[in-house]
Amino acid sequence: MIVIDIAEDNAGRVDRALARRFPDAGKKQLAALFAGGKVRVGGRVAKKGDRVIAGMVIEVSDPPPAIAAIADPSMELAVLHRDPAVVVIAKPPGIPSQPLAPGEIGTIANAILAAFPECANIGRDPREAGLVHRLDIGTSGLLVAARTARAWTRLRAAFATGAVAKRYLAVVCGWLPERGRSQQALAHRGKKMIVTGQESGLPAETEWTVLSRADELSLVSCVARTGRMHQIRVHLAAAGAPILGDGLYGGPPPRPPLALCGHFLHAAEISFPHPETGDRVTFSAALPADRHALLCDLHLGDGLGDDGDDDKADD
Repeated sequence: MIVIDIAEDNAGRVDRALARRFPDAGKKQLAALFAGGKVRVGGRVAKKGDRVIAGMVIEVSDPPPAIAAIADPSMELAVLHRDPAVVVIAKPPGIPSQPLAPGEIGTIANAILAAFPECANIGRDPREAGLVHRLDIGTSGLLVAARTARAWTRLRAAFATGAVAKRYLAVVCGWLPERGRSQQALAHRGKKMIVTGQESGLPAETEWTVLSRADELSLVSCVARTGRMHQIRVHLAAAGAPILGDGLYGGPPPRPPLALCGHFLHAAEISFPHPETGDRVTFSAALPADRHALLCDLHLGDGLGDDGDDDKADD
């Protein structure tokens, strides 16, 4: 039997959640699992049209083989910290966190396995290579992976209980007040998240502080109080200030000749209780050089500190 914890990005119909978990399995193979009563949600036999939300658990007896990440030593991995339990990585924009298709390489998980082979099969999904969270392809910045099963379990529990603090940098198009907060609930709609009513959506909270402005653009420091899929992107867009380059939520690209890989969202800081010592640890990642240069070209560089990171006093 395999147990699948439902996260924000695989909520929805239970059959589609299984298809994402086992992408190399055929439709008939997955349908046979439901027909044979081998899929349970909340202890009850599930039908393929049943819906699952974040926090639910799917139990699958006699599951199909799962995809495992393949070690890719050719990919450079920017390691910011390592100890026997945890590795902290700076992800560049344009690189996926983990593979989605059989044999896929070129993701952070592939590089993690090459550098830290003990991360194989750690986590709820063999594709994760110990990652305890993910970043969108277009987002740069901090990723954390566990090197032991115990560390993964404890870190995931810290995420679930709100013990992990995350701070991001974003360049947005449109006006925002100097400080603000969105507590709009979110819901899935296809590949997007939308703002919805509190009674039908997932609770979400984002706080922001404007660090600098130039024309219609602003550099913003964001704190995600919850960890919903696309949360910061949706909340800022709903506030009338979509992220630069985020076409999915209405953000335009920078004006030529300037260019941007992905959207301008950067995971700048993360803080959590260490899974072995319990001590609170904090890690920071400076903007990638090309994003720092773009920020200066946009005349928003005054919002950064001398070390290339933003002014932490504004948190």
